[in-house]
Amino acid sequence: MDDLKDRLVRQAHAEGFDLARICRPTDVPQVPDRLAAFLAEGRHGQMGWLAERSHWRGDPAALWPEARSVIMLGESYTPEHDPLEVLGRPERGAISVYAQNKDYHDLVKKRLKRLARWLIAETAPETEVKVFVDTAPVPEKPLGEAAGLGWQGKHTNLVSRDLGSWFFIGSIFTTLDIEPDIGESDHCGSCRACLDICPTDAFPAPYQLDARRCISYLTIEHHGPVDPELRPLMGNRIYGCDDCLAACPWNKFAQEARETRYHARGDLVAPPLAELAALDDAAFRAKFSGSPIKRIGRDRFIRNVLYAIGNSGRPDLAGAVRPHLDDPDATVVDAARWALERLDRAAKGMEQP
Repeated sequence: MDDLKDRLVRQAHAEGFDLARICRPTDVPQVPDRLAAFLAEGRHGQMGWLAERSHWRGDPAALWPEARSVIMLGESYTPEHDPLEVLGRPERGAISVYAQNKDYHDLVKKRLKRLARWLIAETAPETEVKVFVDTAPVPEKPLGEAAGLGWQGKHTNLVSRDLGSWFFIGSIFTTLDIEPDIGESDHCGSCRACLDICPTDAFPAPYQLDARRCISYLTIEHHGPVDPELRPLMGNRIYGCDDCLAACPWNKFAQEARETRYHARGDLVAPPLAELAALDDAAFRAKFSGSPIKRIGRDRFIRNVLYAIGNSGRPDLAGAVRPHLDDPDATVVDAARWALERLDRAAKGMEQP
């Protein structure tokens, strides 16, 4: 098994993964209580599926009782550019780094399946495996910490001493009994960079997240109008938010993504808001084909774009907003009215001496 483990790690690297470590499904006993507290506070917002599958999510051993080992994989998507630079360009949209090219779910899952097939071929036909990449009730971050990929930082995301904050996580559950690795310890120290940079104060305390105030949640998971109190704080972020990840000082050790399909498309690094506001459903689907952005649909995306225009302080963008006053979607109409009110106030402010 020791030899198999060494070969497994080498094969994982050959498949494109940067990290590969092992834990047991039972190595995260803290998860049920933490998840229960999170749900009891209502911090999951509209993500009702977290509550519906809480038993499995809280206990990965119950998800598949026959599993003996979990192979945790990490793959870098470190950006080539500074993701915070676009925040100083209010007429442009800020899209989370992970969504600036191909959908990582598809790419990571294909690697996981190839590695799983290799594992079966190297052991026995009766070896069983299941692969997961953010597509099932699996507590991937706690398992990643238990395996030693990294530790859950104060922003609740995994941080690696080798990859910083910029890496995707995948897992292979198997009936094979493979020697586990030592879990990672916390190396955040007194640093508060990720907490202090959050524009909406989404962290009630270090290591705790209230998704209801998180811009990633608001722009991707939340349907319907966003709380008017939070809209100005979203700035020009139209899909996700990288602030807490980008602020982490451990990123100085991050490795550039080897997978070129994670490298940003030029048109998605800082796209003009006016151009995005003009997208109808067909144009939206065409532009974001193969992108995770397509998952939220045109209406939610346009809602986000209109909030960003309202925050831009650019009255000249009003022309991109007005057509949406007649949009079939009520949330889009609400966003358009809010944006025009904001732009009108900005224009009056500009006219004052």
